[in-house]
Amino acid sequence: MGRQRRRHPALEGIDAAALAEFRAGLRRRYTDDEILAELRASAVRLGRSPTMREFAGDPDAGVHPQTVIEHFGTWNAAKRAAGLQPRRFISREELVTQLRELGEELGRTPTVRDIEERRGRMASKSLIWHTFGSLAAALKEAGFDVPVGEERLERAIADGAVLARELGHLPKMAEWKGARARDVTLLSEWQVYRLVDVNPGAWSAFQFLVSQRLHEEGIEVRADGTVEAP
Repeated sequence: MGRQRRRHPALEGIDAAALAEFRAGLRRRYTDDEILAELRASAVRLGRSPTMREFAGDPDAGVHPQTVIEHFGTWNAAKRAAGLQPRRFISREELVTQLRELGEELGRTPTVRDIEERRGRMASKSLIWHTFGSLAAALKEAGFDVPVGEERLERAIADGAVLARELGHLPKMAEWKGARARDVTLLSEWQVYRLVDVNPGAWSAFQFLVSQRLHEEGIEVRADGTVEAP
């Protein structure tokens, strides 16, 4: 299974109430009118309505994009309040950059859930799908290690063998779902189901493939699916 990223010890000790008070203090540093003035001034300098990335890169802008979002909810809502037209078009290069920056923030390959949780901060998943054809294609173009086709199934089988050794038996669909909740680098149970493409009984077919892999590794799998400890 994928390696869990270790949280920095300082993050474990953050007091939620103190953090909320700190953020509220930051918000009080700027009025809504001051932020809207910053947006309008940046638009004048750029000659167009700025994207979040352009505003962050504007050396004369005195407000961080995240502060804008904290005040107005979304980037486009702030631009509308400033009388600026939200830009509907985001280039392929900008989308790739957004995915790379998200990956750096997370310390791993982004998932659909990560993108959905950042609505307003980055492009929608529908725009990414429309531009690249799939999230996997977009992630590969952004430089992430994203398995496709047979490679995805091969990785799923390898992950299934690891999970089977941990559980002591071939993983059930619900157990795989639980494992993915702990490790988002795993494919979802439905992605695995569709990759196997054997009907009826796609999941049992996947378990069979996992049992074959375990046999290849010298580990016995009994008829009831239990795995003998090596």
